[in-house]
Amino acid sequence: MKNNLKNNLFIGSLPYDVTDAQLEKHFQKAGKVSSAKVIVDRATGQGKGFGFVEMSTEEEAKKAIQELNGTTLSGRAIVVKEAKPRE
Repeated sequence: MKNNLKNNLFIGSLPYDVTDAQLEKHFQKAGKVSSAKVIVDRATGQGKGFGFVEMSTEEEAKKAIQELNGTTLSGRAIVVKEAKPRE
């Protein structure tokens, strides 16, 4: 289970209208995406500006951080870093 955390990425500064599919497509440039989820407000359904991507391997996760941090997605520069475990 602990190994899997290393494949998990936190994605910040997302445009509010980005979809899970767009997020997944953007991260496929770095490798195989296991899951991509934009966090949305339950009341409005609008994105909260961040999400999580799980890559299939730790190597692909590291590659995604190196290659995609600071890249533009729907007009905004995104932040990509290793996700921290929930406290």
